[in-house]
Amino acid sequence: MSRWPKSVYEVGDEPDPRFTLANERTFLAWLRTSIALMAAGVGFAALGPAGNALDLAVAVALLATGIACSLSALQHWIACERAMRLGEPLPSPWMAAILGIGLAITGVLAAILVLSR
Repeated sequence: MSRWPKSVYEVGDEPDPRFTLANERTFLAWLRTSIALMAAGVGFAALGPAGNALDLAVAVALLATGIACSLSALQHWIACERAMRLGEPLPSPWMAAILGIGLAITGVLAAILVLSR
C-alpha cells in the first residue's frame, strides 16, 4: 500500500494507531482555528465599518495568521508523525508562538482602530 507523504510513511515503524489518530485530531483542530481566522479576516474586510487602511490591515493580519497557522499545522503534523515513527522526541509546538504573535499584532491593530473612532 502506498501512502502520502512518502517522507513520513517510508521511515521508521508504524506507531500505535492511537498516537497517529491523536496527531491527526490536533492537526484538524489547528485547521479549524485557521479557517476561523481566515473567515474573520474576510468578514472584517467585507463588513468592516470604515474601509480605511487600518481596517484593511486588521483583515490582512487575520488572513495572514490563518494562512500561517494552516501551513505550520501541516508541517507540525508531518514532524510529529515522523518523530513517532522513528522513536524520537516530539518537536516543540512552535506554531502556537506564530498564532500568539499574529493575534497580538491583530489585537494591537484592532485596538488602534477602535481608539481612533
